[in-house]
Amino acid sequence: MGKSEKDIRQEILGLVSEYYAVKFSSKTFEPGKTPVRYAGRVFDEKEIISLVDSSLDFWLTSGRYSEQFESDFCAYTGAEFSFLVNSGSSANLLAFSSLMSPLLGDRHLRAGDEVISVAAGFPTTVNPIIQNGMIPVFVDVDIGTYNIDVVDLERAIGPKTKAIFIAHTLGNPFDLDAVMRVVEKHGLWFIEDCCDALGSTYKGKMVGGFGHMATCSFYPAHHITMGEGGAVITSDETLARAARSIRDWGRDCYCAGGENNTCGKRFTGRHGTLPDGYDHKYVYSHIGYNLKVTDMQAAVGVEQLKKLPAFIEARKENFKSWASGFGAFGGKFILPKATVGSDPSWFAFPVTVAEDAGFTRTEITNFLNSRLVETRNLFGGNLLRQPAYEGVAHRVGPGGLTRTDMIMNNTFFMGTYPGLSKQQIDYAIAMVALFFKEKGV
Repeated sequence: MGKSEKDIRQEILGLVSEYYAVKFSSKTFEPGKTPVRYAGRVFDEKEIISLVDSSLDFWLTSGRYSEQFESDFCAYTGAEFSFLVNSGSSANLLAFSSLMSPLLGDRHLRAGDEVISVAAGFPTTVNPIIQNGMIPVFVDVDIGTYNIDVVDLERAIGPKTKAIFIAHTLGNPFDLDAVMRVVEKHGLWFIEDCCDALGSTYKGKMVGGFGHMATCSFYPAHHITMGEGGAVITSDETLARAARSIRDWGRDCYCAGGENNTCGKRFTGRHGTLPDGYDHKYVYSHIGYNLKVTDMQAAVGVEQLKKLPAFIEARKENFKSWASGFGAFGGKFILPKATVGSDPSWFAFPVTVAEDAGFTRTEITNFLNSRLVETRNLFGGNLLRQPAYEGVAHRVGPGGLTRTDMIMNNTFFMGTYPGLSKQQIDYAIAMVALFFKEKGV
């Protein structure tokens, strides 16, 4: 008698574990020869086994692993609803578009409304505002925390302001007490972009649990990865209904993939001016997209999420190592500081070259990269200086964007991802010291 399907599957998965040990065995760091990456994937045989297990089902869209991840992610974040999507950028689009849902009645956002954001950040936090026909209002940020200046935030509110959509920069929570006061005072919608901040807390509460909705990214550079992927979380049932519809083509039907007539009313409903009994699977109540992930991506995420607490601790330790190393260079750099009351799950270690340092950011980052130490600028710098945003309708808060411009010119960051070793960080700090010596600073 031949092997059963179960036996063959177990044999395959056992071989995957052996393959991992051969293919992905750890390599020794060689200073000056091995790159010090700013980010990267950290995984073991469990992610590959889960991925292969999913592929053997040949269920190519969202399925059992997607459902498991969404359930596990709700348990981790404390949110009532979680929606997996194909990227953090799609998560931002989905969350913001949900605020335009007719399900919200008179409170839904409309073209021409103003939305508070920042220009010192990643473009796909701002892009959904523009794509949905609204006006971004750009507020300056603080140097050190790199988060929105909450004094300028209050001053930037105008009669057309309807929402706030900002990120916890590089994992550092912004002043949520101050932001929530503004949200409640003016009756605004509030979305937290947590794409760089998974696991960060503010006064003991996890970020993502303050806003009406929050977004996460699972790109390889982030806290956990599916390769590509993201999620929207909310505890608001109406927003959840809107998000599910918009993610799934805009359809009104809520049957899972491969299921039919879950509601028992597939051919008996009335929808708009469609014929009575129009097939509910083809009724569209929102302008939507297909933003779902594949189950194979979710299979990787299920295992990554189990490792998240250890990943967060490693990021915090790496941040401390960078802080200790850069602290030796006196006033040449402005070093990062956590927002009061927060415990960041740091995405990176941001550094701003002081105005009187005697060298430029470009000089030091070129030097470090020539010695295989990766750096990154703080994303778009000032997005309004980027070619894509020339001519985009916007408003700048009354405080201007002076510090945003300083970030554009002077700020860079080092990685904190769990794959970094103390030896790699020490080497990078030694290269900063060598730069100072060669520069004569």
